[in-house]
Amino acid sequence: MTLTTEDGAKLWAERTGEGDPVILCHGGPGLWDTFDDVARLLADRGAAVHRWDQRGCGRSERRGPYSVARSVADLDAVRKHFGLETVTLLGHSWGARLALHYALAHPERVTRLVYVSGTGIGPDSGWYPEFVGNLRAAIGERLPRWEELKALERRTEAEEREMCVLQWSADFAGPDRERALRLAERMATPWYGVNHACNAEINAETRTMSEHQLHAACGGLRMPVVIVDGEQDIRPRDAVDSLAQALPDVSRVTLAGAGHMPWAESPAEFAAAVAPL
Repeated sequence: MTLTTEDGAKLWAERTGEGDPVILCHGGPGLWDTFDDVARLLADRGAAVHRWDQRGCGRSERRGPYSVARSVADLDAVRKHFGLETVTLLGHSWGARLALHYALAHPERVTRLVYVSGTGIGPDSGWYPEFVGNLRAAIGERLPRWEELKALERRTEAEEREMCVLQWSADFAGPDRERALRLAERMATPWYGVNHACNAEINAETRTMSEHQLHAACGGLRMPVVIVDGEQDIRPRDAVDSLAQALPDVSRVTLAGAGHMPWAESPAEFAAAVAPL
């Protein structure tokens, strides 16, 4: 299904299941919804699951502008399109940050926030160098090929996809790297292409945001928030500590044996962590 925002952008969205409404916010920025397993898991547990591809991404129209405020407005357009008064938001990675910004902008619309594998409200400099080291180590023996692809000034779609699959394989935990590659291949199928402009513009904006101001704003949130971490996420989980400390009604669950996509490796434990929705 396609919805149109107030500025005319066309966004892909769909609804699965019946019950209490939840909207999923995918990671990126610049990627697309890969929440098939999460949607099925939540729908089986009695939720009405609403999915969408963010502006310029995946099955949505390739057009800007790209900003945090625009992303929040687009998320509100999804809510309005489906006629939802209040919702649970579940955001993953960048989508967790988007869900948090939506809750700050529209606290009366959010009954619960599930913050999965986010990177907190502090500066990237606090976690990014360690992440890069972990990423390179996790790619392992395929690191030279990833470096070769990343260094290309121009990549074909096939080369772009190959690079992403190698990089995304690092997001899955455990010693079985062939399994990690298969899971990353599944994420990349179907392939919609990365929107690098969206990624660059939103990341540049979030880097300018004040941790002090975000900390103060988060202190005013009254809905319950659950933070879900994979113990083996290559993004250091202590990056989320200041966010957890700022929120007045927060619980935190760390899933052993899971990486950046914890539902893929610990589905039962993930379901228990995010319930009730």
